Amino acid sequence: MAQAPALRATPAAAAAQPAAQPAAQPVDALLRQLEWTVIRPLDGLLQGDWRTLWRGAGIDLADLREYQHHDDVRHIDWNVTARLGQPHVRQFHEDRDLNAWFLLDVSPSVDFGSAGTTKLGVSCAFVAVLARIITRHGNRVGALLYGDGVDAVLPPRASRLHVLELMRRMTAPRVHATQRTTALGELLRAARGVIRRRSLIFVVSDFISEPGWADELARLARRHDVVVVRLWDPLEKALPADAGLGFVTLQDAETGEQFNVDLGDPGLLRRHAELAAAQEAALLDGLAGSGADTLELATDDDLLLTLMRFADLRRQRARQRSPRRLPAALARAQPAGAGR
Repeated sequence: MAQAPALRATPAAAAAQPAAQPAAQPVDALLRQLEWTVIRPLDGLLQGDWRTLWRGAGIDLADLREYQHHDDVRHIDWNVTARLGQPHVRQFHEDRDLNAWFLLDVSPSVDFGSAGTTKLGVSCAFVAVLARIITRHGNRVGALLYGDGVDAVLPPRASRLHVLELMRRMTAPRVHATQRTTALGELLRAARGVIRRRSLIFVVSDFISEPGWADELARLARRHDVVVVRLWDPLEKALPADAGLGFVTLQDAETGEQFNVDLGDPGLLRRHAELAAAQEAALLDGLAGSGADTLELATDDDLLLTLMRFADLRRQRARQRSPRRLPAALARAQPAGAGR
């Protein structure tokens, strides 16, 4: 991941194309809108079975599956293992007093989007929906917010007002320190110190970061049920080749560095695409090796369909022997519920 700074400069093209910010909408109005447009339809599609979204350390047996790397050896069912000749682990429905945590990247690189909303906007909507779903069923949500460092810690609570406060913290204007790049390892390391009880953890970030986060993510996933929500924008993977922009000035969203590039240069576009593909491969390798589930969320994705993909991923996790990740091409090409 040593190439991350080059990709971090790409979203700075937003200096020439400022994106709309749905997050500027009052958070109470935004939450009401999401409750009608996403939460209610999703409740109907899942038929109220929210336990499909998380498995935990409760007492009700949910399923048995083959042991995978990073599984807790304490959950091995030795009787089944002896009968089948392959290690199997037990999975349980989560206790009712589930604690869920959101580890939120609100660094400057997420304040970019080319599809009418920013990565921060889709992050806020995703967090609002999941937090409201969890708290509606009597469970608690907490959060750690990372901007220039770990800026805020919200202890777990279970109320609609708490969800609104979390949304306000995410969308509050920030003045970021210059010359400081994102180091997600700091956020993940801080989470291990704050979150003592086994929890469901959502890591929501674009993963445009200094190296070192992959090992910290794997350590977190060994103790907790971790779901990575990777935010991205189409313009980060391919610069516009036919926009007729010519020379433009790009600015690194985090360091403030500016430089001129010629978007009419085919060689530049080709080198950018190659670099973006190499970074993508390195990023996905790091996520796959962590043992966490991964959901990809683009700025032009439909949130309801994304959450249905998430539910499908969680249902299939217990039965998959391959790394627990839904490939982006497959996730975006197939409708929710389609066979994979």
